[in-house]
Amino acid sequence: MIVVLVVASGGSWETEALRVLGESSTTVVLKRCVDVPDLLASAAAGQAQVAVLDAGATGLDAAAVEHLRRHGVHPVAVARADDLDGARVGLRRVGVHDVVDDLALDTLPDAVSAVVARADTQGDARPHLLPPPPEQLPSGPRGRVIAVWGPAGAPGRSLVASALAAELARRRTPTVLVDADPYGGSLGQMLGIMDEVSGLLAASRWVVSGQLEERFASVQRALGPCLTVITGLPRPERWSEVRPGSVEEVLDLARRHGEVVVDTGFSLEEDPVHDLSGRPTRNHLTLSALASADEVVVVGGADPVGLSRLARSLVDLREVVSAVPLHVVVNRMRPSLGWSERDIAAMVTGFTPTDSLHFLPDDRVGVDRALVAGRTLLEGGESALTRAIGGLAETWAPTLRQRTGGRARRR
Repeated sequence: MIVVLVVASGGSWETEALRVLGESSTTVVLKRCVDVPDLLASAAAGQAQVAVLDAGATGLDAAAVEHLRRHGVHPVAVARADDLDGARVGLRRVGVHDVVDDLALDTLPDAVSAVVARADTQGDARPHLLPPPPEQLPSGPRGRVIAVWGPAGAPGRSLVASALAAELARRRTPTVLVDADPYGGSLGQMLGIMDEVSGLLAASRWVVSGQLEERFASVQRALGPCLTVITGLPRPERWSEVRPGSVEEVLDLARRHGEVVVDTGFSLEEDPVHDLSGRPTRNHLTLSALASADEVVVVGGADPVGLSRLARSLVDLREVVSAVPLHVVVNRMRPSLGWSERDIAAMVTGFTPTDSLHFLPDDRVGVDRALVAGRTLLEGGESALTRAIGGLAETWAPTLRQRTGGRARRR
């Protein structure tokens, strides 16, 4: 007997489907789920084998289908007869390959039996998602993903990320700046991008539909010939709209176009019960960015509280990214604190080895001027802070003088 879950989402076919499945000698309906989240929670119980769901159900995406398969539940969709071909294309993109016409519900028990039999014999080995066409994949060297992270307390992650990306772009290096802070994106406002559409949310939707490759240019905003920005969440509560795997796909595609700088959140905590619903936790954006990173820039404040948080966070970070190079940036360094760079360096290296250590001087006037104007620090003119950012960029890009044969230009 095949145990079935049903999600009709108010579809007119629900009554007939329940009757057909109930009268069949091979199936039994375990539960009529209210919506897709209810279905995912029911699937996690491990008692069902098949989910019969409406092709247009809200929340039916690649992450939901993957959650069902992970718990041994195989999806079978019911689509309207007048839109069967279009529904098949969209469903295949999210990983659903078995579709029944709503005017032929008498075949539903056979379709349920067939998907279970195929899974038993072949392990359901068909691809869950349509692979991108090989000819559309950009060729050439892949860029690096540089994640900018730091502990709580606003040490200046977004400022460092935007300034670093602008400096790399100034050196004629194609650069994509991504705002992946789950507690609310700020890069768009910082850089004067007054766009109501979030680049990250749009990219997540294209990932779900399998169209990110062809739509990638639409989720970016150009700030120059070598710098583009994917803006973050317009409101903090919308973090749940970014499906699992979306950040990784966005970063993987972005690195084919150049260097990638990612502004992340501060928390590294993971919810131990998140798998029950199949939905991500709030910090999955940060954790996904760190998991995809080739290098991590750790930003901490130069004051006593900031340094204490930085020291403790380095230990926690090493448990998350054990083999990734760490570059520590001590921000807002100023003489009034009463200690030297050597003193801070001894403290930082005493907690965990780092690949490099950089100090950024406090420049409140220059930072305020850039924020009010909605521009990058480099567009405000040369200063001690921009020169220090340039020293940080040396880690990943050669000097402008080397790239241009000795003809360095000032902005």
